[in-house]
Amino acid sequence: MKTKDVTALGELLIDFAQKDTNTFEGNPGGAPCNVLAMLNKAGKKTAFIGKVGDDMFGNQLKSVIEEIGIDASGLVMDPEVRTTLAFVKFDETGDRDFSFYRNPGADMMLKEEEVDLDLIKDSKIFHFGTLSMTHEGVPYPQASSYILWI
Repeated sequence: MKTKDVTALGELLIDFAQKDTNTFEGNPGGAPCNVLAMLNKAGKKTAFIGKVGDDMFGNQLKSVIEEIGIDASGLVMDPEVRTTLAFVKFDETGDRDFSFYRNPGADMMLKEEEVDLDLIKDSKIFHFGTLSMTHEGVPYPQASSYILWI
């Protein structure tokens, strides 16, 4: 019997959202983990697979997802790369413009051997985002996220 309702793989990052002309506020972000956070609030059992830097942002993100009840056993903390940052600016209509700071960012550096396949096998649904696969040299499908029922 599967013990997780949903496991997600993808980016976990800090979103610096514009508050006013000169001020940005940092918040945990990344679509796959945002999905898990909402599912947790709905009483579902979730797990995350991804990579962050072993830096202040990565440690903050790990603490946040553990605090809200997402299984972080698939989260890799890498001292060799930095946690990805995203700056989000809003135009006059409220549309968002994203600027990602990664060269590369930790979310892009997850290796196949670091993926916990047991977490995926233990899940009813596997969700993955493709933002981490948007740079040259990383093959990616033509969509922003996928859900697989296992």
